[in-house]
Amino acid sequence: MVAGWYEGSMQSAATQALDGRAILREVFGHDDYRAGQAEAVEALIAGRDAVVLLPTGAGKSLCYQVPALVASRRGRGTTVVVSPLIALMQDQVDALRQLGVAAAYLNSSQDSAERADVHRRIETGELDLLYVAPERVLQEATLERLARVPVALIAIDEAHCVSAWGHDFRQDYLSLNRLKEAFPGVPRIALTATADSRTREDIVRRLELDSPARFIEGFDRPNIRYSVENKTAPKAQLERFLARHRGESGIVYCLARRSVDGTARWLAERGVAALPYHAGLPPEVRREHQGRFLREDGVVMVATIAFGMGIDKPDVRFVAHLDLPKSVEAYYQETGRAGRDGEPAEAWMIYGLSDVVRLSQMVNQSQADETHKRIEQEKLHALLGWCEVTRCRRAALLAYFGESYEGSCGNCDVCLSPPATWDGTTVAQKLLSCVYRTGQRFGAAHVIDVLRGTQTPKIEQHRHQLLSTFGIGGDLGVAEWRSVARQLMVQGYLLSDPERFGALRLTSRSREILRAEVTLALREDNRRQPPKVRARQSVEPAEQPGFEFDDRLWEALRERRRALAEEQGVPPYVIFHDSSLKDMIRLRPQSEEEFLRVSGVGRARLEKYGAVFLEVIRRHQREADQPALPTPEGSAAAITRFRP
Repeated sequence: MVAGWYEGSMQSAATQALDGRAILREVFGHDDYRAGQAEAVEALIAGRDAVVLLPTGAGKSLCYQVPALVASRRGRGTTVVVSPLIALMQDQVDALRQLGVAAAYLNSSQDSAERADVHRRIETGELDLLYVAPERVLQEATLERLARVPVALIAIDEAHCVSAWGHDFRQDYLSLNRLKEAFPGVPRIALTATADSRTREDIVRRLELDSPARFIEGFDRPNIRYSVENKTAPKAQLERFLARHRGESGIVYCLARRSVDGTARWLAERGVAALPYHAGLPPEVRREHQGRFLREDGVVMVATIAFGMGIDKPDVRFVAHLDLPKSVEAYYQETGRAGRDGEPAEAWMIYGLSDVVRLSQMVNQSQADETHKRIEQEKLHALLGWCEVTRCRRAALLAYFGESYEGSCGNCDVCLSPPATWDGTTVAQKLLSCVYRTGQRFGAAHVIDVLRGTQTPKIEQHRHQLLSTFGIGGDLGVAEWRSVARQLMVQGYLLSDPERFGALRLTSRSREILRAEVTLALREDNRRQPPKVRARQSVEPAEQPGFEFDDRLWEALRERRRALAEEQGVPPYVIFHDSSLKDMIRLRPQSEEEFLRVSGVGRARLEKYGAVFLEVIRRHQREADQPALPTPEGSAAAITRFRP
């Protein structure tokens, strides 16, 4: 066990754990921990290193924030939080300051005066928590400054970035093991929402954690509905999808910057509040667009993967992918930005054969070494396999992370509309034979033209109209043949050679099909209709027994929150999450003591906002208690007006 910051205290770790629960209530306004939090908090208070894996939105930050405040109140120093993104730091610090916590960050967005003020607060011991980027915390000047003050705890967020097996590897994370040498005996916690068993072991090894306690609460996000479609008409498919989410906030991911710009412009022309975001935009434009997304309702961010990590907006109702991500981990991380408030959200994706070819080319043309390229290809192949599953999509996703899921979830496209399969052995033999007879030198488009007997200059140039496979596949359309090719690639019977511009090649498994040693079942994804599902709206407290949701009070509370957020220059959810506003509607507090019972209300928020929101509730109650004025039409007309 690591010598902890509690050592020498007259209080036992168990007693300090009770202090942690008091802080949970007093500062954060929660009556109890969520799953996995209590054990992680107690391990850190006991001075142990820890690895924490909790699903996005499950409260990872609380696992180090509570011990940080316990340590600070005992005079044990500042907690250092290593965080990879500016947006994440600013969001966390804004939220903590609302709670009365002394928090600050150091990053490149600050001018020299702002950094000097933070340096002063570090040296005077004023800070409970300091957020800092990995490259900055490892600078000699930063290490020397921190060495002069007590450091209580070190938290490393997005810890999967340290692993080459992870989906978002970052070179700066590799040197974070230096923190062990720089701050001996200080407990460290590594946190992530996305890491398979191999990545978790890599995190422990590279960060040199000492026999860490491990807390893994699973990967399931039951409130997210997963759907995957074959890409046929991307814009039309996106338009149909967004029709289910009018007026809601969401993210649309595209692989290329040009696609981002074009899609955002196209959506804006159709009345959607869509904004582009990618690394090619000027920094001030990115900041403006990100600010609007965080602060306004109903904004749709169209983005590359440059956007998203660390975004803590709780009411993102959907994440749509117009192109394949790089891996299952990347997909899980990106879709995890939806539904952080625990209410229904949707993860929707379309993909096609061109995505497979393009991503394979990107991997092979990268500057990475051969080992890393192989890792990336393996991860891409695993994602493709998940896209084509014919069993519960959630069960298959969790299985990838080593977690079992029994039965069907009832909240994915496969469960809601099970795909039909058909015997594709014969058509697969035709396609593989055609690939072989054309010399394994051509991409899918040309091979399909040969199969369908299409006369093109390219076919005439290579005399492929003379092949025995010319015209033997005229009974299937182009889209169906592309589906067959894609599924053969996913199942390992065919590959696209990125060094030969996507030329199709046979694999060692191809002979199993050509010799009819196996029967190949293929999805009828081009023939089946998308699942007919009811657009899922937020589950309001009105669905709780004995409770009636009040829309007018809801809007009044939201308007007051919006005005306060605008005054302070912070996102509305930093003032209060939706769940807190809904709790106000449910409880209708009339006094400060009753207001403290609202979820998310601690002493600091009570002092800042109690009177303001209590007045909104009281005013609404007074208006509701006033007798309705008679209408000129009379009671019969009134009944008619409100008739369903």
